[in-house]
Amino acid sequence: MSPTVTLPPHPVPARPSRTGPAGAPKIEAEALSFFYGPKQALHDISVRIQPNVVTAFIGPSGCGKSTFLRTLNRMNDIVPGARVDGQVRVDGQDIYGPSVDVVALRRKVGMVFQKSNPFPKSIFENVAYGLRINGMATSRSELAGRVEESLKQAALWDEVKDRLHESALAMSGGQQQRLCIARALAIRPEILLMDEPASALDPIATQRIEELVYGLKRDYTIVIVTHNMQQAARVSDHTAFFWLGKLVEFDRTDKIFTAPAEKLTEDYVTGRFG
Repeated sequence: MSPTVTLPPHPVPARPSRTGPAGAPKIEAEALSFFYGPKQALHDISVRIQPNVVTAFIGPSGCGKSTFLRTLNRMNDIVPGARVDGQVRVDGQDIYGPSVDVVALRRKVGMVFQKSNPFPKSIFENVAYGLRINGMATSRSELAGRVEESLKQAALWDEVKDRLHESALAMSGGQQQRLCIARALAIRPEILLMDEPASALDPIATQRIEELVYGLKRDYTIVIVTHNMQQAARVSDHTAFFWLGKLVEFDRTDKIFTAPAEKLTEDYVTGRFG
């Protein structure tokens, strides 16, 4: 049985909330259901995600947390037969509305995948790629400055500044994942979605990613899917627990891990199942 995670105490709200803390949300899902053809993968999800915090999605494999993550920037659009009911709003705008520019949405809501996927290009060109295709740098010097800024944000600049024009494929796994984070940050999104970004990394590389996530919330709203509950406890401010395509509970991370409102949540975080 895994030990319960102990976190510093915080004031406990009078009532648990399935839709998160009060205040204007950065992301809000309302009565969201998702279908892969005839199969329903998500059931009536309502949640409010606040700006400049880290929100973790936890739950067993196949529970819908990665599917839900991908609804937040319409990555599921590419899946044949996919269908969404309900709404997802970013800064109050329904991102599934008919007038939404999906390319612009994905510039605003960036994504980092589970497996690092650097392009077979130099380190510099990996980070510059999005800037080039979106016409976001007007000169070589501006491009170089944005690449440096992004690598610094990803805590990678000091390790690669003397080999920017070497192949990104020669980097270690942890460095490649931070490079992919730098590539996502280069176009200056407001939201960063991360689907198990450290699951394939060793403990030292994982620690670097976690430190990076914790620091990035000063400038970004971050949503992270993780199977590692200790990781969720370390990096997130709020945690959502998913089970069989449903949102069971969403609250402050310390409360989810020390005093959850739902018995199902308690059983999961204490290792009784999952």
